[in-house]
Amino acid sequence: MKWVFSMLTVLPLAGLAQTPQATDPAPAGKVFGGSQQFRTFSIGVNAGVLMPVVATGGSNDFTKWQVNYGYGANVKWQILHFLGLRADFMGGKVKGDNSRKLGDGSDPNRQYQSFETTLKWSGSLNAVFNVASINWLHKQGAAQLYLSVGGGLAGYSPEMTTPGGVTTEYKPSGTLKEFYVPVGAGIKFRLSDITNLDLGYTMHYVDGDNFDGYNYNSPTKDKFSYAHVGIEFALGNRAKPQLQWHNAPAVMYDDLVAQKDQLKLELDAQKESNAKLAASVEKLQADSDGDGVSDLFDKCPNTPKTDKVDGSGCPLPKPDTAKPGPVQVIITEDDRRLVRDAIANLEFATGKSDIKPASYPSLNRVADLLKRKNLSLKLAGHTDNVGNDASNMRLSKDRAESVKAYLVSQGANPSRIEATGYGETQPIASNKTAAGRQKNRRVEFTIY
Repeated sequence: MKWVFSMLTVLPLAGLAQTPQATDPAPAGKVFGGSQQFRTFSIGVNAGVLMPVVATGGSNDFTKWQVNYGYGANVKWQILHFLGLRADFMGGKVKGDNSRKLGDGSDPNRQYQSFETTLKWSGSLNAVFNVASINWLHKQGAAQLYLSVGGGLAGYSPEMTTPGGVTTEYKPSGTLKEFYVPVGAGIKFRLSDITNLDLGYTMHYVDGDNFDGYNYNSPTKDKFSYAHVGIEFALGNRAKPQLQWHNAPAVMYDDLVAQKDQLKLELDAQKESNAKLAASVEKLQADSDGDGVSDLFDKCPNTPKTDKVDGSGCPLPKPDTAKPGPVQVIITEDDRRLVRDAIANLEFATGKSDIKPASYPSLNRVADLLKRKNLSLKLAGHTDNVGNDASNMRLSKDRAESVKAYLVSQGANPSRIEATGYGETQPIASNKTAAGRQKNRRVEFTIY
């Protein structure tokens, strides 16, 4: 038995030396992509030696075991990374004799000198567990250790030979069928994306004492083992990796690194955008001459701070001090109708303070009126009661300020326009109806 374990020790090293491509880059599935992205089925063939003894020890009916050939095949379905179901088929011959004397010089079985059992067929279903993976930091490992356990049925025919050389069949012209439990271990090497090298050792515990054709000490159960070298072929699309070699932690690490790089790029782009926005705001707020009009819109720069200016930053006409008394401004009914038309035509984008272009003509006429007669204007923004109070107050203020900004852009004096927001606090109709809420959403103009 020593040479068998020597074979299992040496062959993995030889197999590893011949498989440098096992660590080459290969397709790797996503961690949570499902089993459809992998190859999960494989078939294999193997050959090795059968022995009427197992590594766990225990006595058999004959004193010395012999080594003979064996062969097998299997079909495997890899369910999870660490778990697969494998159907094994095996045949061959198992031999032993009584050439070894016991300590007291007696033979445990004087009736027969040797036996030979032909294992005509056997089939078992096994659960295979991947318990360790060499080179596991790569997306696909180079080698892995596994354990297996299952149950099956064997058909065999024992023949016994007496010391005089007479051979007898245990069951003439027939086959014995008994249940057995296979328990095995092995190491597997990935030779390529298609083929794997399999080195394994399996112990078979037979549910009976007929395997060697003799029942020496009932109810002792017979047992035998099988050491093999095999080749496994993965089935399916070659572009897909084998599930049994897939290393989820390594793939997850690569995904996290890729996501980190992508997030860094997005963050850098956002920082650049924020910097441009800050520069634009700073430019918009710049007012070199302090007249209340941004340099971006100031058509008359360097205006003295004591001068009153219009919306374009240009000084307003100064009153004639030679004429005594203040100039009286008369607001006509046409003036009031012009303001009412502007109110009626004023429209904003839904839920925003953006003025719709359809409102520009009537607002232009109001701006012209304010400039011609140097009138003052009070803007009061109102909303309905839909939404929270703070949001409504902010929206009403923003809309009033938006109207002021537009009038100023058309040349109106910003110092003569007051913009105030009242939110939902001053309704002019019931908020319980759609028509009432429509009336409450308004901006009021008051000229004086």
